[in-house]
Amino acid sequence: MITFLKTVLVILLVYLGLKFLLKLLKPYIMRFILKKAGKQFEQSFGANPFQQNPPEQKEGSITIDKMPSKNTKATSTVGEYVDYEEID
Repeated sequence: MITFLKTVLVILLVYLGLKFLLKLLKPYIMRFILKKAGKQFEQSFGANPFQQNPPEQKEGSITIDKMPSKNTKATSTVGEYVDYEEID
């Protein structure tokens, strides 16, 4: 019976100790995560995306980035449309 109480007490102390440590370390962990996310954001979008000049084009010119696929027909049919009237 004594060993059971010791085991429960140790588990409880470890749980409370980890809870206390995480409460103390939470600001540092969050700061680390936010710095890391900020660096990844800067790498993916550049340091200052608003300084980049858009490509200059003549006014009214048309550019096509991607051609639509030739196969525009639906491959699966959902069903047939049925027109109906309500009867009172």
